[in-house]
Amino acid sequence: MADPVKPGQSTSIERLEALIETLRGENGCPWDKKQTPDTMARYLVEEVYELVDAIISKDATAVCEEVGDVLFQLLFVVNLFRESGNFCLKDVVEKNLEKMIRRHPHVFGDVTAKTPEKVSENWELIKLKEKGGRGRQSVLSSIPQSLPALLRASMVSERAAKTGFDWDDISGVMAKTMEEWEEFSTEVDNPECESGCESAAMEFGDILFSMVNVARFARIHPETALIRSIQKFEKRFNYMEEKAIEAGRDIGSLALREMHNFWNEAKDKVG
Repeated sequence: MADPVKPGQSTSIERLEALIETLRGENGCPWDKKQTPDTMARYLVEEVYELVDAIISKDATAVCEEVGDVLFQLLFVVNLFRESGNFCLKDVVEKNLEKMIRRHPHVFGDVTAKTPEKVSENWELIKLKEKGGRGRQSVLSSIPQSLPALLRASMVSERAAKTGFDWDDISGVMAKTMEEWEEFSTEVDNPECESGCESAAMEFGDILFSMVNVARFARIHPETALIRSIQKFEKRFNYMEEKAIEAGRDIGSLALREMHNFWNEAKDKVG
C-alpha cells in the first residue's frame, strides 16, 4: 500500500496529517471528503466514549487503539478548519501551550499551590479572569450544555461547591437525599400523579442530583462509577444468557427463580 507521507515528513503526527490530506484529496475517500466539522463532532464524541470504556476496563491495548482513534478524529477536525483558512495544528498547539503555562503559575510563576484543591481553585480564578472582558460570567458558564446529564450535574455540583455553597459534610447531603426520596415517594403515591407525571419526574431528578453531591463528598466520580456498574450488570446478564443457551432455552423463557440462580452464579464467576 502506498505511504501517504510526503517528502520531508517523518514524525508520526505528520504521517497522520498526510494520510488525512490524502483521504480528503481529489482521489481520496468519498466518505472522508463529505465530512464537515458538524458531522465530525458526533463521531468524536463516540470515539471519546469508546476511549473512556477502554480506560475503565483497564485494557492497555484497547486504550492505545482508542487513543489513536480519538487523535485521528481531532487531527481530522483541525484539517477541516485548516482547509477553510481558520487555523492549523501549530496554532492549536501554541495556543494550548500558552494557556497551560498561564494556568499553572505555581509551576511556571511565583504562585504557591501545595494541594490539588488549591490548584483547582486557582485554575477557576484564572479562567474567570481570562473571560473578564466578555461581560458577566457565571462560575457555571463554561460547563457545556451538551454534556451528558450525569457528567454535567457533577461539574455543576463541583463548581457551586467551590463558592462555599455546600453542606458541611457527607451526612448532610445524605440526609438531603433521603428527604428528596421521601418527596419522590409522596408524588408517586399521589393518585393525581399519573405515570410519568412532571412533578414525579422533577423529584426523581432531585434525587439523582443529590446523589451526585453524595458522590462528590465520597470522592467518587458518578459518571465512571455508573459506567462500571453498567459494565458489571452487562457481564452478569451476558452470563445468564449464555447459561440459558447451554440449557437449550431462551432467557425470556426462564422462570424468575432460574434467573436468580444464574445471576448468583454470575456474581461468583464473572464478578
